[in-house]
Amino acid sequence: MQKRLWSVVFVVASLMAIYPVAADWPQWRGPSLDGSSSETGLPVEWSADKNVTWKLALPARGAATPIVWGDRIFLSVSEDPEKTDRLSLWCLDRNTGKRLWERPLGGGNELKYKHHMASPSPVTDGQGVYVITGLGIVKGFDFAGEELWSRDLQKEYGKFGTNWGYASSPLLFDGSLFIQVLHGSHTDDPSYLLRVDPATGKNQWRVERPTKAIRESPDSYTTPTVLPPSRGESAQIVISGGDVVTGHDPATGRELWRAGNINPANSPAGRVVASPLVVGDLVYAFGKRGPIVALQTRPEDNKADPKKKAAQKKESPAAKSPQPSLAWSREKGTDVPTPVSDGKYLYVITDKGLAWCLDAKTGEALYGPQRLAVGTYSGSPVIADGRIYITSELGMTTVLRTGAKFEVLSENDLDGYTLASPAISEGQIFIRTADFLFAIGQRRSSG
Repeated sequence: MQKRLWSVVFVVASLMAIYPVAADWPQWRGPSLDGSSSETGLPVEWSADKNVTWKLALPARGAATPIVWGDRIFLSVSEDPEKTDRLSLWCLDRNTGKRLWERPLGGGNELKYKHHMASPSPVTDGQGVYVITGLGIVKGFDFAGEELWSRDLQKEYGKFGTNWGYASSPLLFDGSLFIQVLHGSHTDDPSYLLRVDPATGKNQWRVERPTKAIRESPDSYTTPTVLPPSRGESAQIVISGGDVVTGHDPATGRELWRAGNINPANSPAGRVVASPLVVGDLVYAFGKRGPIVALQTRPEDNKADPKKKAAQKKESPAAKSPQPSLAWSREKGTDVPTPVSDGKYLYVITDKGLAWCLDAKTGEALYGPQRLAVGTYSGSPVIADGRIYITSELGMTTVLRTGAKFEVLSENDLDGYTLASPAISEGQIFIRTADFLFAIGQRRSSG
C-alpha cells in the first residue's frame, strides 16, 4: 500500500513539473500541451470593438500563438516581406498591450503560401523565453530581453527541406527544449530531434529519425508533445511525421516505439500538419485529411514478444522499434487544425469548417459533420470552461459547448485574417489577426 502511495505521489509530482499553472499559456498548446485550460469565466461574446481590453497593431500576418506568463506576453513577429525581411521577438505588457522590448531574430523572411517565417510559437519557463524561426535561427532571451545564446540549425545540419516552410514550435519539458526537424521533399539530409539546454543553447543529444516516406511525405509541420509518466513508466516525447508516429526517451532520444498508420496508402503528398495529441494513455495522430489513429503505447505494448523482436531484426533500422497497439482508427480526419479533447470526447475541426465529436476511447462519431461559420480553418481549437473556441481565417471565432450534442453558443467576428490559435490566461482570450493582437475580456488575477 505504501509503495502504491509513493507511486501516486511520484506521478502527481511529475505532472506538476510538466505542466505549469493554468493561469499561464507558456507554449503553443498551452499549460497541458493539448490546447486545454482549467480557466473558468471566459468571455463568450465579443467583436472588434466589444469586450476588448486592448489591441496592439501588428506589421503583418503571423501564425505564431501569443505566449503568456504572468505580466508578459511574447510574440514572434514578421514584417511584410515586400518591405523588409526582418523577423523579431516582441515582449508585451499583458495589462496594456504596450511593447516593452523587441529583439531581432535575423532576416530572410518570405511568404510561403499562407505563412511567413515567424510561424513557430515561442516557449517560456518563466525565467527565459526561447524561439525558433522558419529559417532555423534559435535564440534564448531572459525576461529583460538580454540575448542568452543563438544558434543557426541550417548552418549546423543543412538546409531545411520542407516544401511549405518550417513551422514546428519547440517543446519545453523537463527543463529542456525539444526541437524537431522532419523534412525530405527538398533535401537528402536526415530528419532529426534535438534536446537543447535552455540555459546554454547547447545540445544534450541529437538523434536522427529515418523513415521510408517519399517525396513530400517526409515533411512535417507538427510540434512534439509529451506522454506523461504512468504505471511506473517514464514520460515520452511523441513526434509525428514522415508517415510515422514515434515515442522517444527524453533522457537519450532513443526511439521507444513506432507506428506507421498515418499514411496507409503511401501517398507521396502525405505531409502532416496536425500535431499529435495525448489524452490519458492514448496517443492520437493525424494524417493528411485522415486517418485518425488512437494508439495504446504502454505499458504492455512497449514490450515486443520474442517472435516480433526476431522479425524486427531482419527489417531496416527504422523499423526495429516495437509497434504499439491500435486502439481505434477512423478514415476521415483533419489536415491543419490539431484536434482537442476534454478527456471524454475528441473534437475534430476540418480546414473547411466541419466539426466532429468522437468518443475519445472508441472513435464513435457522436455528431458530425456539423457546419461552422463559412471560412477556412488553419488555427487549432482550444478548450476551457466547458467550451470550445474555434477561429477561422476570416477572424470568426465560433464558441461551442462541449459534449455529445452540437450547440453553438456564439459567433464572434474580429474581421481580420487569422492563422494563429487562441491563447487563454487569467480570464482572457488572446487572438492574433494579421492587423492586431486582441486581448478579449478582463484579466482576472490568479492569486
